[in-house]
Amino acid sequence: MLIENLGGDFLGTIPLGDIVLYLNPLHIFLFVTILLFTALIAISRTETQVEAMFGSLDENKVAVGLKEFKHRRFLAIICGIATAGAMITGDLFNFTLFMALIGIVNIGIVSAVKQVEVLNSAYQYGLIAMMCGLPLFGGAAIILAATGTLSLFELASIPANPMMIFGALVMLIGVCGESGIAPFFASKAEMFRTPGSPFILIIHLSSLFLIVRFIEILLTIL
Repeated sequence: MLIENLGGDFLGTIPLGDIVLYLNPLHIFLFVTILLFTALIAISRTETQVEAMFGSLDENKVAVGLKEFKHRRFLAIICGIATAGAMITGDLFNFTLFMALIGIVNIGIVSAVKQVEVLNSAYQYGLIAMMCGLPLFGGAAIILAATGTLSLFELASIPANPMMIFGALVMLIGVCGESGIAPFFASKAEMFRTPGSPFILIIHLSSLFLIVRFIEILLTIL
């Protein structure tokens, strides 16, 4: 599919050596939106989690310490920047690298939590992310072998062939695992129960934005 048919009018390119970024209104909107969310998260304070005690009217309050607060804020900013990079990159391999980085920092955001359920969920998500790293990078490698390029600008003009379709489907499995969507969402669900909002919000936002961008990539190359 032609690039001009997706994301609005083609606005131009930004050459960065072998990597050429191509810009359209969709990319710019996703890029600016995730940066705005990242900025809001960076200047926010963490909320205190309040849990009702079973069998009584008492409440259990779980606060985030200063050291943990700085740790989470830093990783949340890195996650937001990596997500913004994935929104605007014009190179398929760089997209996979940004996805792998997002998976790592998502685990790091909840790594200091002293809750068994949250850490167990993060451990399971980490296993899924590591296993899905193979189809993620493998799919990109198959597309490279079939076309000789990973530039989305060039892939948009190459007619789809069976190897490209196979590589895209393999890569789709990797994207689903790295972003923690169905059928892998169960490995990530308990991570959202940890105290520390709004930093936990970036985990969910990154998954949503990555899926939107990857759908656009699939439509572009196929």
